[in-house]
Order: sequence, then C-alpha cells, then structure tokens
Amino acid sequence: MNKQPKYCMYATLLDKYESYINSSRIYNQYWGFSENPPHTEEEFEELQRLSLLDTINRVPFDSEDADRGTVFNEIVDCLITHKASDKMEIERVYEPEIIDPNNPYVAPPQVVGIKATYREREYEFPIAMCREFANYFKGATTQVLTEGTLSTCYGDVLLYGYIDELMPLSVHDIKMTKRYSVGKFRNNWQHLVYPFCLNQQGNHISDFEYNVAHINILKSGFFYTSHTEHYAYVAERDIPRLKAHVEGLIEFLEEHKDVITDKKIFNRHLEKAVA
Repeated sequence: MNKQPKYCMYATLLDKYESYINSSRIYNQYWGFSENPPHTEEEFEELQRLSLLDTINRVPFDSEDADRGTVFNEIVDCLITHKASDKMEIERVYEPEIIDPNNPYVAPPQVVGIKATYREREYEFPIAMCREFANYFKGATTQVLTEGTLSTCYGDVLLYGYIDELMPLSVHDIKMTKRYSVGKFRNNWQHLVYPFCLNQQGNHISDFEYNVAHINILKSGFFYTSHTEHYAYVAERDIPRLKAHVEGLIEFLEEHKDVITDKKIFNRHLEKAVA
C-alpha cells in the first residue's frame, strides 16, 4: 500500500510563505523611505505571520483586487472555451447607440467591453484586453489541476495547484496588478511547482510564462498594458530550491501547530472518513 504524503501544499501558499520570510525586504520596498509608515517593520512582519496563518487555516477574506483578477481569468477562459460561466454573470458591453434623425441607417452597436458580477460587485474590462489574452491562449486547456510528490527531510509533500492555461509546450499563469516592474513575479513559486508536477505526471514541459495585465483605473477610463515574464524550469537547479522552501514552510507549520485549525495541510482532513 502506498504511503500517503505527510503534508499537502498548494502553489500560492508557497508564495504567501515567501512574503512572510521576506517581510523586511517588502517593508523597505514600500515604506523604507517613508517618514510616516503605517506600521513599524516589526509590526509588518507580525501582520505577515498572521496573514500566513489565516491562509493556512483558509480564513475567508474579501479583496476587490483579488476578485478582479478572478473575474478576468474567468472571462478569458470563457472566451477560449466558448462556454458560459457557471461561477458568475458575464455579459457584453455595447457602445452607446447614437440616433441621427437625418440618417435612417443605424449601424449595429459595437461591443466595447465585457462586464461580470461576482460577489455582489461589478467589474468591467475593455474588449481589446479580453480578446488579446484569449487569442494568445487559443487552444489552451483551462484550469488544469496538477499535482506531484516532493520528498523532503520531513517526509513526502503533495504539491498541487490549478494551471490557468496549459498550452502544448508551455504553462501560463495570468496575473493582474496595479503596480508592475520587470521581474515582479520572479519570487513566486508557480513557475517551479507546476512544471515539477507536470514532469512527474509525464508531461515534460519546462517553459513557463506569467502573463500580466497591468491595469490603471482612472475616472477617465480603464487603461492597461500587457507584459510577459518567461521562466525556464531546470530540474537540477529548481528542485533543490523548491525542497528548501517547502522544508522551511514545514518548520513554520510545526512551530505553529497549536493554532492551525485546518488539518488539510497535514493531510489529515480525511482521517474521520478513513476511520
């Protein structure tokens, strides 16, 4: 009988742990030169620790920015698959109709955007932006669950995550951000976790892209630029990095075991069912 992994971790949880262990760097990046920062560096580190614990415990949170990214991803998936969403209401936005009494011919209104209602909030995106991303991923398989087992000094760990867009020769993760600089996502872990898992499953893909929508929402309108960050997965280099990072997170878990209420991360969420 195969031995079950001791821990279960998803890719974005590794990102959250990355933010915690680099809280000093993040603090100085945003407030290092501020005369009136909202927190001290020590307070910010504590907030990052508590936020990581909330993520581990799957505490619900409300974030308009996070939901905006979720909505855009769903719109792109619907355009790729030509299927309606079962998660939210999505509809086209047309340009205002102009009636000219001197011109009996009225051209059909043009689609200028796509809007969606999600968690009682409405989001709207320019049609050019939606089509740009959907066309780029034409033929992709959307929202692909991938998983693999990583051996560590503390036991086996099941790593898993949902790939936004899987192309025949590359893996893609869609990001949306209000602030962008080159290499913004180089410290994220999807570009290691997803290829690692795919390779274990026999799908030998090493090319990974973060496809970034950099948005600027102003009173005068919605503006965006798109960016691509490309990373190449090299097992000999990246698996040791992944292993070290996961082992650090395991040490954090064991140190905080008394306040972790969601046992899925310890792979014990099915204990009652098994018993």
